[in-house]
Amino acid sequence: MRTVTLIAKPGCHLCDDARAVIGKVAAETGAAVTEQDITQDAELYDRYWEQIPVVLVDGEQHTFWRVDEKRLRSALTA
Repeated sequence: MRTVTLIAKPGCHLCDDARAVIGKVAAETGAAVTEQDITQDAELYDRYWEQIPVVLVDGEQHTFWRVDEKRLRSALTA
């Protein structure tokens, strides 16, 4: 099973947009979804604070800022 991780923070409208796309694509592909909050993890904050939201597929960075539905679907079905 593939895993999509959204690295986000509270109050982030781009994170809300990413969450919606990820939810849709994950439901279609059967991928698991996890979410991590950068405000709760200093290491994540230091690494990603300028790129939020960040999307990982199976632990590898897939994209940041905006999530392209077609590109995410392709990554999960490859």
